[in-house]
Amino acid sequence: MPTDTPADGAQGATAARKGGAPPSDLELLVHGVGGTTPEEMLRDPRTCRVTGDETAAVYRRADEVDAEQRPPEDREGPDREGPIREAYVWCNLTSGNSSRALWLLLLPFMVANLAHWMRPPADRRERTVRTYGLFVRLVALTLTVLLIAGACEVALDLIAWQCAGSADCAGGKSWLGFLSPENHGWWSQPGRRLALAAALPGALTGLLWYLSNRTWSAYESSPPLESPVDESAPEAGNRPALCLPGFWYGRRIVARLRAAHTAAGFLTIAAGLTLPTTTYDRKPGGGGPQDAAGWALLTLLAAGAVAVVAVVCYRGRSETKVDGELDRITITALPGAALAVLALSVLYAGWSRPGWASTGKLPGNQAFCAIAIGEGALIVTMAVCALVLHRSAPGRTPLYGLAGPAVAVLACGLGAVLAGGVAQRFADWLDGGATPGEGPGIAPPVLLTWLATAIPALLLALVVLLLIFTVRVWQVRNRLLPTIMDGYPGERPDPVRTRRIARTIARAGLTDSAPWIVGPVALLTLLFGAAAVTGAWVTDQVPGRAADDAPGAVDAAAQTAQALGSWLMGLAFLMLVTWARRAYRSPAARRTIGILWDVGTFWPRAAHPFAPPCYAERAVPDLTWRMETWTRRHGGRLVISGHSQGSVLAAAAVWQLDHRTRGKVALLTYGSPLERLYGRWFPAYFGPTQLLSLHGEVRCWRNLWRYTDPIGGPIRLPDGSGPEVDCGALKDPLVYGRTPEHPLPAPILGHGDYQVDPVFDRERAGLLARLPEQTPPPPQEGAAGQMSSGRSSG
Repeated sequence: MPTDTPADGAQGATAARKGGAPPSDLELLVHGVGGTTPEEMLRDPRTCRVTGDETAAVYRRADEVDAEQRPPEDREGPDREGPIREAYVWCNLTSGNSSRALWLLLLPFMVANLAHWMRPPADRRERTVRTYGLFVRLVALTLTVLLIAGACEVALDLIAWQCAGSADCAGGKSWLGFLSPENHGWWSQPGRRLALAAALPGALTGLLWYLSNRTWSAYESSPPLESPVDESAPEAGNRPALCLPGFWYGRRIVARLRAAHTAAGFLTIAAGLTLPTTTYDRKPGGGGPQDAAGWALLTLLAAGAVAVVAVVCYRGRSETKVDGELDRITITALPGAALAVLALSVLYAGWSRPGWASTGKLPGNQAFCAIAIGEGALIVTMAVCALVLHRSAPGRTPLYGLAGPAVAVLACGLGAVLAGGVAQRFADWLDGGATPGEGPGIAPPVLLTWLATAIPALLLALVVLLLIFTVRVWQVRNRLLPTIMDGYPGERPDPVRTRRIARTIARAGLTDSAPWIVGPVALLTLLFGAAAVTGAWVTDQVPGRAADDAPGAVDAAAQTAQALGSWLMGLAFLMLVTWARRAYRSPAARRTIGILWDVGTFWPRAAHPFAPPCYAERAVPDLTWRMETWTRRHGGRLVISGHSQGSVLAAAAVWQLDHRTRGKVALLTYGSPLERLYGRWFPAYFGPTQLLSLHGEVRCWRNLWRYTDPIGGPIRLPDGSGPEVDCGALKDPLVYGRTPEHPLPAPILGHGDYQVDPVFDRERAGLLARLPEQTPPPPQEGAAGQMSSGRSSG
């Protein structure tokens, strides 16, 4: 087990070594997705934590804790002639304690947040960029409303209104007996049943607020290293966004959006209580004072909705500086006022109405159609903005710049599956398994059943796409077969071995075809969603009933799709719950699911405050602080070595360094998705222009990759300097057949084990040789404390 030791293991701040020798060199290792242990990264069972905590920390081999104060010959182990090696372990940020299993239920919010960062690069179109971000935030707001509306559908409509109001349904469920009108109890009136049931969606809203606030404090509150922007520097006028000091510190916008989304949740519940109540009060027999109170509440709800939208639209992120201020009036008054409106709605619904009886479905459940129409209109507007941006600066971006809108469609689809799946399964459970909408029993809104009916068709299209790509893999493999032996001259061909290598390369190439899956699935989701809204709005019947007068084949297909879709939608929700439960109990399952968060939560929460937290807002400042303080304290050369997602963190951290520190730092990336994935899907931040800027700002950079790697790839720079970064595709496997030196078959490494390739050590040594030789700095007092002045007030 790793143990702790004081930072750097130094007794003072001096960096001078014995005999006046040059200062030591350092390699800072950053692991990739899935996580690992410091023992595996450092290839030593004895490691010590030199700085950090249980969540993220820097480790060293036990015998290298104070290596800066000793000559290289005093070091032990196979790496004693190379640089000192440190490992930054950040996997606990995404797969640590069991509470992270609950993040699976926040998946639609995470996907919506990704859409914000997928916009095409801007070419002097700042207004269009701001408009794009605005509509992404509005789409994210509708997702919160949709989730809370789904909870209201279950608690208010299915349980409190339909089941508790039916003697047949409530009679078979003892836990609903006190709500049944047959008992003539105090809670038997519909308004009071609704008021009591509002506790469930209210608790869900409070839980979302708590998780967002808690994860901010635990993961994203680390202040970045503030280095002043040198306006006289050549790159100062056109710095990439990831260079800006406030990029990894979005405290203000997260707090403001959290207040707006929390208020939206409370107002959604209040609307679910007020709309059916005012509908009754406006009928003959309704009370005058009650009717007036209802109109007053509707006015408050409209004013609250306007205030929420205004806060969301007000402004986006502030990245040019570390913005530690908070809009305290907004973040306190807005959710507080919305909670007060909800309390008034509870009192209003609980007002005695002896003549009120609940029949049919809860009035106002057409809200799901309104939400779906609003989401569709917002996404179409996003797509227009994305096309304008793409036309102004075309580049190697997927789906002609429409990746962000496509991902937003998928986020809305996931939200509909969550909300609809819960409603469908609760309706089945309450109604004894009867098909929802096919009889007089318990049924969710018609739109949710239409959406469920579209799922089988969407899955069928996805299966067809997968079959097409399977055929493509087979074709590519056959084309590669004659070329495999070119990399192994003199070897005896083995058909089985050759086919395995060719198949691995063909499968790895599927990563570049991902847009041709995301695009069609998003388009079909949008079209099927529009068809579902139209069908529900026009017929007001479930598809099986709406097709009764159609030809027999159409009627049978509608019935089958409706039944199958209902179960598939519920099954999707149950699978999420099952995975979350398994991840809660099993650390191994949490690490597997953590891979999803490694990729999806790299970006700050710029659109949805209830998305899982951004681990890079902790990891990037950690790496920046470590590089800055170590080079200042010891004066040595440093190579930051990142694998897979770790290479993205390493690049982001290098961008945050000041010019003086970057002159002592080299970048080594391997299995890196910087250009292959991030450069294509997030072109405004990792596009060719930005990577070219990184190449010019860092002292030296080398990138290792393989054809068999499904994630990593080469770095293609627009000025043709890519070969200066890439060293060419590494051979994989390292040995084709059995040899005296390798009597057992060598594995196909793919995305892992880059450090076992001899090229790795050679390239690392070459990077250190290209860095200028450093001289020991003079002794300093409180060197580590000098950096604390750069902290912002957290």
